Amino acid sequence: MNKHDEPARKAVDAVRRGSAASLETLLDAGDAEHWIALDLGIRRRSWYWSDTLPSMAWVRAGEPPANEPSLAVALCHPDGRIRQAALVSGAAVPALLPLVAVRCADWVVPVRAQARELLRAALAEADPTTLATVTAVVLRTARRRHGEYAQELVVETLRQADDELTDALLGSRDRATRRLAHRIAIGRDRFSPARLARLAATDDDVVVQDMCADAALARVGDGRHDEVLRLLLGSRHSRVRAAGVTALGRTGRAEEATAFLVDRSGIVRACARWVLRRNGQDPLPHYRKACAGPAAAVSPGAVAGLGECGTRADADLLRPLLAHPSGPVRARAVGGLRTLGAAEPTWLRPLLDDPSASVVREVSVALVPYAAELPEAWLWERLAVDRPRHARTAAYRLLSGHRSTVRLRCHLSLLDDPEPGLRGRARAAVPRWDPADAASVYAALSTGERTHLDTLIDRAEPVLGGRVVDLLRWYLRAGRGTHGAQPAVVRQDLAAPPR
Repeated sequence: MNKHDEPARKAVDAVRRGSAASLETLLDAGDAEHWIALDLGIRRRSWYWSDTLPSMAWVRAGEPPANEPSLAVALCHPDGRIRQAALVSGAAVPALLPLVAVRCADWVVPVRAQARELLRAALAEADPTTLATVTAVVLRTARRRHGEYAQELVVETLRQADDELTDALLGSRDRATRRLAHRIAIGRDRFSPARLARLAATDDDVVVQDMCADAALARVGDGRHDEVLRLLLGSRHSRVRAAGVTALGRTGRAEEATAFLVDRSGIVRACARWVLRRNGQDPLPHYRKACAGPAAAVSPGAVAGLGECGTRADADLLRPLLAHPSGPVRARAVGGLRTLGAAEPTWLRPLLDDPSASVVREVSVALVPYAAELPEAWLWERLAVDRPRHARTAAYRLLSGHRSTVRLRCHLSLLDDPEPGLRGRARAAVPRWDPADAASVYAALSTGERTHLDTLIDRAEPVLGGRVVDLLRWYLRAGRGTHGAQPAVVRQDLAAPPR
């Protein structure tokens, strides 16, 4: 039994004990996933609980189960007749309305027809808490074959509901429900432009941010956009700031976009450049000036922006910044040089020992095209277990871009590494190792190097399995040409990495 069956197990245990406990004590009634799991769990393991699930006897007697757990189990019963019989009683209990909503997408026609009729009547009297839970459930079952009806019914109910009921859903913890509530509230023109801008600036959901920002800018009148733009431009969310920067061009304030050329977010910088260009200004001189000034005044955003829109000639401005005291500035300088096609190993190699993890990461990415030119022993030193994690990760990335046998030796050496990330990547990489030049490169190795590689392969068998090890040996000794046929034992699917 997995964790997804837990709500079903608790409900069935309550029925077995004859407990009259409310469902709120058995599952998280406000979580739509728990209701979906309850329904699926009971049907999936009905054979295991066959002695506890309600039978047709109470259906024939016309006496439905007397408590919430029993009614809930009956509403999820694998027998459609029992599910249908439990609907009338279940719809009368607000706590069970989410299961009635699930039955609206039932595969049995009589069950879903009755559930839809009962749900329509119940939603008219539902309180905000119940409506929020039902909405969250319906938005998930809408993906089922017969799930659209309940979704349309809930949307219709919310559009006709009073403002107090709709506003209660704006704070729902279910993301899909909150999005729907905001969409309906915006459609009903419930919020002022300033409130929409404030919602966009503070909400953590990017969909709500976009919705509210677009609505705020669409509703603002000529000459009344100052408050809206102030809120959008001051948001900590980059998408919202980007919307505000874009709006600067439409409101005749394009000059103000200059300040956002050095924003910490790439999307905001791109929008600022777009606004200035539409206004006839070239943003590149701004970046050059910002990067040529005193070191203390150079910001990471300015360096990144120069790399994004500069030319190869601007590499001369970025190279001195590789020694900047700020780690983020050094990292952006490395990234800028890579973007401009000026990432020369001579300049970047020393930064592989930089104390900043972000700098080392950028350097390793920039040096990948030159990995085969880097000294192998120098990289192995940085892969040692006593090195910082970011340094080892960078060394692994570069060794993985080295010659074929170097890559293999790197992967095999990390199969039992104490760092889970490196260990997992190495174990996944070995079965995919199949270079065309494996045999020739292996033959060119010295006797000591071949012996060391053979020893690593032998030690890998308990981890990788015999099939993978046999395949490696065949690649190294026979190749895939005319030297020998691939053994049958290794002509199997090795796509899945070993556990």
